Amino acid sequence: MATQFAVLKLDVTKAAGLNEKAHVAATVHLPPPEKLVPVPIVCFAKPGGGYNRSYFTTDLPGPAAGIGSEAEWHAERGWIFVSLDHLGVGESSWHDAGKLDYVVMAAASHDAERQILRRLAEGTILPNYAKIQHAVKIGIGQSLGGCLTIVQQGRYHCYDGIGVLGYSAVHNHPPVKPGERPIVYRWLSRDGSPSHPSPILNEQQFQEYTKIPRNPAAGSPMAWVFHYDDVDPALAAADLARFNRRRPTDSIIRAEKGDPPWASLTIPIPAASTSTTPGTVASEAAAVLCPVLVAMGERDVVPDPRGEPRAYISSFSVDLFICSRMGHMHNFAGTRELLWRRLDIWSCWLREIKASTVVRHGPSNV
Repeated sequence: MATQFAVLKLDVTKAAGLNEKAHVAATVHLPPPEKLVPVPIVCFAKPGGGYNRSYFTTDLPGPAAGIGSEAEWHAERGWIFVSLDHLGVGESSWHDAGKLDYVVMAAASHDAERQILRRLAEGTILPNYAKIQHAVKIGIGQSLGGCLTIVQQGRYHCYDGIGVLGYSAVHNHPPVKPGERPIVYRWLSRDGSPSHPSPILNEQQFQEYTKIPRNPAAGSPMAWVFHYDDVDPALAAADLARFNRRRPTDSIIRAEKGDPPWASLTIPIPAASTSTTPGTVASEAAAVLCPVLVAMGERDVVPDPRGEPRAYISSFSVDLFICSRMGHMHNFAGTRELLWRRLDIWSCWLREIKASTVVRHGPSNV
């Protein structure tokens, strides 16, 4: 029997606290019943900025096209894989962009995930599917999704392990092609608000960067880090086209014919605009107690990969994986299955940890 899936819209109005209706959209991929184990992995996956949950649910084009989506791949191996759109992204509800900060988005996702876990335990995700009373709960996120996974775990301690994919808890910053001028992002404080916006903390460096003319014919400076050399340049250009239409303060990108289905044309500005500020999630990362897998591509936005474990000072297990021939957008890479296998192997370690905890303390509620 093949994998099954359900598309959900979860009311998170109370948790979001925005004084208006709010919902989170999710797709739940379930393994064939014969591959469901007594204590399965339940993975909650969050996409990066400018992408929606189709990043996980689509067999993305590129050199590895044809092996299926990440959600299907893991479900075929017994996982329950839940792909979510952040609040303000994809098919989740959209709100005043200035309200969508880390706290609101983490609260909304946490509430949606609790509802999904409850429905899994009740057996109401799909008719006649087994009840999932106990599970190993994993949170993974790519890029901005990794940032928000750190925030959610640091605040709620809701996962048995987190996979931070292509995001630095120390300083998130893209490299450039050799010989090109370095990119300078604005550094903004998390305590800014629409009424009291944060000043640009590195204003001198940023202003100097913006004064240097750039050749439009050179293409997007992000193409080199987002996609490795074996990705068709036309695909890389199509994937990045919407970003080239966006100004730094835009929360909505103008739609155009040909925008790919995995693209999100809405971006939660308060979270996205501060995610590249050094140390922006340092306190939440330091509060993470569970095992962490820090994974990235050979070209990615993590300047010092081997320095990342120091960010997770409270965790008793921090693993590092650098996937060869992979850019920042991992699921387009020809080597994407290597990353998925690394996650699968790591999940076995988490299951052992969970089992030893159950033996010592008894099972916890899902």
